[in-house]
Amino acid sequence: MEHQMQDKEHEIPDKGVMDADVEISSRAEDGDEEDHNSKENWEEMKKELNEIEEEVGAHDEIPAKVEKETGTVQVIIDEAEPDSVEVHTETKGKDKGKAASEVVEDIDETEEDKKRHLNVVFIGHVDAGKSTTGGQILFLSGQVDDRTIQKYEKEAKDKSRESWYMAYIMDTNEEERAKGKTVEVGRAHFETENTRFTMLDAPGHKNYVPNMIGGASQADVGVLVISARKGEFETGFEKGGQTREHVQLAKTLGVSKLLVVVNKMDEPTVKWSKERYDEIESKMIPFLRSSGYNMKKDVQFLPISGLIGANMKTRVEKSTCPWWDGPCLFEALDTVEVTLRDPKGPVRMPIIDKFKDMGTVVMGKIESGTIREGDSLLVMPNKAHVKVIAIYCDENKARRSGPGENVRVKLTGIEEEDILSGFVLSSIVRPIPSVTEFTAQLQIIELLDNAIFTAGYKAVLHVHSVVEECEIVALLQQIDPKTKKPMKKKVLFVKNGAVVMCRIQVSNIICVEKFSDFPQLGRFTLRSEGKTIAVGKVTGLPSAGSSGSSTVFE
Repeated sequence: MEHQMQDKEHEIPDKGVMDADVEISSRAEDGDEEDHNSKENWEEMKKELNEIEEEVGAHDEIPAKVEKETGTVQVIIDEAEPDSVEVHTETKGKDKGKAASEVVEDIDETEEDKKRHLNVVFIGHVDAGKSTTGGQILFLSGQVDDRTIQKYEKEAKDKSRESWYMAYIMDTNEEERAKGKTVEVGRAHFETENTRFTMLDAPGHKNYVPNMIGGASQADVGVLVISARKGEFETGFEKGGQTREHVQLAKTLGVSKLLVVVNKMDEPTVKWSKERYDEIESKMIPFLRSSGYNMKKDVQFLPISGLIGANMKTRVEKSTCPWWDGPCLFEALDTVEVTLRDPKGPVRMPIIDKFKDMGTVVMGKIESGTIREGDSLLVMPNKAHVKVIAIYCDENKARRSGPGENVRVKLTGIEEEDILSGFVLSSIVRPIPSVTEFTAQLQIIELLDNAIFTAGYKAVLHVHSVVEECEIVALLQQIDPKTKKPMKKKVLFVKNGAVVMCRIQVSNIICVEKFSDFPQLGRFTLRSEGKTIAVGKVTGLPSAGSSGSSTVFE
């Protein structure tokens, strides 16, 4: 205490002099004389302070005591007791600020959490109007301003493609705009009253189906866009059309709910005709049912016009379409019910892309668990230990992110070149299995001409964000489609439509889960020469034995 007081005697008079000078400068001309007086004042005040300290017995109560006697003394105490008074108070202020900011963040998070988050993918045949519908949604939900629309309108007019301007919102690169075809999966965000959506605009052209698979594998809800224009629906729906393939792929990839929007209803050949709408609906229902969709629970039909925005944000006028009493597109999206994923499960995030940005950043959709800042995780299958240093969700920084969210995660402990698309960010306690072989149940959709599906058949495997060459090592059992039980006779080969249990081998280690444990990471498709030949689900992994479920693929 003595040392402290000595220190203060050396430190404070100068400061006190300065304060005193400031206070009396307007009243005094002779600075030296006032300086001498202020030193005497300081000595008197110090004595007063010591007396107060003895009475109170604690430094914390000095400011209150002194405040009552004189305001000037308060100034000097703050200088004299920097550690115990001023700094202490300042720290409290910081704590309060920190606490306040945490409260604000918590409030923001709870507000965010009130709105559920869904990923919606737009699928369908080429030229059905997917990008135009997507662009119109962004415009109607206030994500794009009028000036931008006018710019796109002029650009489209210059290319003699007046009706393409809405698609330019989603199709951003020159190749897509020149051809009028989506190549890569477009990504955008919009909100309705109760839901935040990440919109994925998938390419419709058959050459870009692998890109479409990448988009659909991230989605919860599918919007199947069908053109009502005469001839266009038929082209997309007939054998080889992308409407069929997209629906089968969407179901396989886990798109559980489907909104079938009959687009271009304002077209001169259609003119909001109920007959045309009913014709399309009657042809689609049996096909959707055969693809595994429950028509009452999983599918909803509605007419729209993507170009003019009719029946999208608000219901279509009765004067335009007197026979439609159902919801508009925004209402239908808002009321879609999807099964919730487990936020407390083990972390599973398939990586779809990676880049460098002041560290290694990976992109993907969290399929299970919750990722928080500071978490220690594994990148599988190379078992690299990493730490999460930042999470970005819809361009905003977040402290945590749960299942279903599309996120960018900044990591330390791994270089960008050591990560490949298809790797999985996984929890350390329960890491995702890494395998080169697994048993699966396959449903053959359409084999190539003159092809026989037997042991030794080679194809390209698509599972979550993995694209890998594979070989059918052995056919184990064929499933009877009627009884859904394995047949007793030994199977050597199978034809179109057959359901078969088989063992599949891949050329590199991949991360998969059993379908019964994680449906999102246990569904896959087999493609060959640009065609989807089979869809399937993982039933057994080497570590867990090669036995698995024998239920027919749905």
